[in-house]
Amino acid sequence: MNEGIHRDKINVGLNVGIVLKQDQRSGKITRGIVRRVLTNSSYHPHGIKVELENGKVGRVKEIH
Repeated sequence: MNEGIHRDKINVGLNVGIVLKQDQRSGKITRGIVRRVLTNSSYHPHGIKVELENGKVGRVKEIH
């Protein structure tokens, strides 16, 4: 079950695991701290899109 599909669970400063666009086929998780929440809707079936503090952008798959 993907924890990151509801926007109200994602906050700036949260430690998350995301899948980058280029890693969607492999499902490789990149971990980091949320800098910005990019998805405006309250729900997204593939995960809420965020930008990490290191500048990487992807969809949240896990919350730590």
